Amino acid sequence: MTAVDRGQTASTTADMPGPVAGECSPATGRRPASRQDLAAGPAGEGRQTTRRATEEGRSVGEVLRWSRDTVEPVLRSAIDTLPSSMRHIAGYHFGWWDEQARPTRADSGKAIRPALVLLAAEAVGASAASALPAAVAVELAHNFSLLHDDVMDGDRTRRHRPTAWSVFGISPAILAGDSLLALAYDALSAGGHPTAQEATRVFGAAIQDLLEGQNADVAFEGRQDVELAECLAMVAGKTGALLGCSCALGALLGGGTPEQVERLRAFGADLGLAFQLVDDLLGIWGDPEVTGKPVYSDLRSRKKSLPVVAALASQTPAGRELAGLYHREHPLSDADLAHAADLVEAAGGRAWSQERADELLTGALRHLREADPAPRAAAELRALARLVTRRDR
Repeated sequence: MTAVDRGQTASTTADMPGPVAGECSPATGRRPASRQDLAAGPAGEGRQTTRRATEEGRSVGEVLRWSRDTVEPVLRSAIDTLPSSMRHIAGYHFGWWDEQARPTRADSGKAIRPALVLLAAEAVGASAASALPAAVAVELAHNFSLLHDDVMDGDRTRRHRPTAWSVFGISPAILAGDSLLALAYDALSAGGHPTAQEATRVFGAAIQDLLEGQNADVAFEGRQDVELAECLAMVAGKTGALLGCSCALGALLGGGTPEQVERLRAFGADLGLAFQLVDDLLGIWGDPEVTGKPVYSDLRSRKKSLPVVAALASQTPAGRELAGLYHREHPLSDADLAHAADLVEAAGGRAWSQERADELLTGALRHLREADPAPRAAAELRALARLVTRRDR
């Protein structure tokens, strides 16, 4: 019996923490979704849209909680199959226990990717349960990438607690990430689904795109001349590929037509780009109390994020001054970091990123309509997509 088989009948009372309420998101300049918003419907869409979302489907908060509650028992069963040393690190990373293996309920992520898988299956007329193996696989793969990404970026904080590598060491954290990817392939092949072979091919291609995007991201750190088109291509691989894959796998395991699979993949891919743009904005202007990361975290590491690259490419005085700051050999002071954030905004990097995220959202919703999805799943996917561009964490 596989982890997915064991988890099919498991239950959990885990609750998914919602976004923190606030007046206006420091990253996007918009009011983030509050707990009341999430209980009622899509963030910031007004009474009419909130009422429509309630009539047609669950709120975003309910969807994400459902996604977490559906997937977590199977995740736990999968992690339980690991050797004790790997299980200890993986469970810590997921927020299930502390560094001493004492049970805790730390933040374990938003569960957006598995939600996309499950909703995509429902969008093509199938049950969410039909796509559960894929939902587990993409969540494992996502966390594999986070464990490795934290090592490569040298980040010491994730989800309001020390990163796994900073607690257990670099090599153990890398190996724990590798173990999650191995489990992802095992989960995807569980149950002997008729489309398992094609699903594994789609999943493998997305992982290759993710790795290529991560490699480009690392390579950009040693370059001064990163083009905006290169940066967009990097993000399409690093973030867009797995979100696109999530939607494609849900539709594939749900028995969707080839056209539906492709349209939903395109929906997820555009959504992934928008997600990364907002993530990059939060990496500069996000509230550390909400994001769980230090202030100016991306600027401190001189990351070539999309707002920064857009600012550097602006040919403005602010963009040229920002280039001078980024190319300094010595570390940037707190004052330098605050000034760099102001320069990114003055050079148009912040505005461009938000506008591009909005354009991508429009494109994603068009792809969703073209997939001819079931009404309730479509409403929930639309609400989830809108939240991506308005989140504050």
